[in-house]
Amino acid sequence: MERISKPNYYLDIARTVASRSTCLRKKFGAVIVKDDTIVSTGYNGAPRGRKNCDEIGSCMRDDLGIPRGERYELCRSVHAEQNAIIAASRERMIGSTLYLVCLDSKTNELVGDVMCCMMCKRTVINAGIENVVIKTGESEFKTVRVRDWIINDDSLSGVFGY
Repeated sequence: MERISKPNYYLDIARTVASRSTCLRKKFGAVIVKDDTIVSTGYNGAPRGRKNCDEIGSCMRDDLGIPRGERYELCRSVHAEQNAIIAASRERMIGSTLYLVCLDSKTNELVGDVMCCMMCKRTVINAGIENVVIKTGESEFKTVRVRDWIINDDSLSGVFGY
């Protein structure tokens, strides 16, 4: 019997969390882990009490033809990373790892070429999270050191999207 690796174990949990998403574009799931213990989870959806995009039946960013990674102020959703961070204490997040999975909302297929948006990068940095692990294939993933986002500050580049 071949045992699943720890990163894929947590990424599979993040994939299940993503299935709760209400976004019409992409379903994201995030799991924050520290000391081999799940600290919190989050998925993208409208703030509590507001109607979700799947209830409304439209996405303003889609309607306006806005590319991925841009103009998130027009999005109704709180992102998966943000929801996971909101649900956790900062003390538990310092030095932790955030596992992130993205699924296409229409096909439910894995989308592997994703990255945290600029807003989420800032939030992840301030939360004290050390690494972000992103599922890129059925058993493949990439690990990003959050410290690299501080050293290589892409918010100064003027380039949007990912």
